Amino acid sequence: MKILHLDSNHPALIEQLNFLGCTNDEDYTSSKAEVEAKIHLYDGLIIRSRFSINASFLEKAKNLKFIGRVGAGLENIDCSYAENNGITLIAAPEGNRNAVGEHCLGMLLSLFNKLNKANSEVKKGLWLREENRGVELDGKTIGLIGYGNMGKSFAKKLRGFDVEVLCYDLKPNVSDGNCKQVSLRELQQKADVLSLHTPQTELTKNMVNINFIDRFNKSFWLLNTARGNAVVAKDLVIALKSGKILGAGLDVLEYEKASFENLFTNNKIPKAFQYLINSKNVLLSPHVAGWTVESKEKLAQTIVDKIKSNYY
Repeated sequence: MKILHLDSNHPALIEQLNFLGCTNDEDYTSSKAEVEAKIHLYDGLIIRSRFSINASFLEKAKNLKFIGRVGAGLENIDCSYAENNGITLIAAPEGNRNAVGEHCLGMLLSLFNKLNKANSEVKKGLWLREENRGVELDGKTIGLIGYGNMGKSFAKKLRGFDVEVLCYDLKPNVSDGNCKQVSLRELQQKADVLSLHTPQTELTKNMVNINFIDRFNKSFWLLNTARGNAVVAKDLVIALKSGKILGAGLDVLEYEKASFENLFTNNKIPKAFQYLINSKNVLLSPHVAGWTVESKEKLAQTIVDKIKSNYY
């Protein structure tokens, strides 16, 4: 089997595919047009998010048997075209779910205890104790939207706290010992914290807008480690200013390019983002929730295991 790798990954990925007898070609610099010109030569394609794999690209991939995405989401691939043409899609959410769960917990505890704000102030010589009095996680209700690999990982991390964990998911019967499935309305009535764990779909795009936020009975904290376009930034700012959202931990932003490698296509900073970067109750990270030393290897191993189970 001949495989083309478009993004660099943990060396274990190619090492193990070599062991299986695959021919592995690496091309991390060619343009999409240049890759299209040779994609018919390959049985498999391994990507992260370098560019979108659309129908016109796949039309040229006459011999392609599978696409392996070294990550969780498949939104950069025309999944319908691929599946209708017998191309197997392989993702690896199992590889970075633990990292995402830990990142969510870290963000939440940092926000509750004002660690980022206090750290910055102390380094400037300010010793503001009352202004940095935190709140405790115990006794709170954590609401998760999406209860797949990432949501389940975060719920597991919360087991050591005296909290109620609720989830809303389109799939029925996803409750387990760590989380109770409820309606969206019940989640909005009870949640003190909302954490997003949804894939990018038409249903989730701009999901957290002002109307959605206003349906919550209580002021709440927001975490987003899913996809940036699930949250309308200008509406988030309105809610932060009004106090409806008490604080936000954002690993992803609506301004990200589809490759996730860059934030803006130009140097113009949107007004809403300017507010977020200056807000003391907003914690930002550059789409790295699932980006740990360990997850890099686990993602590679997951892809290898799935290729092996499908073809060897």
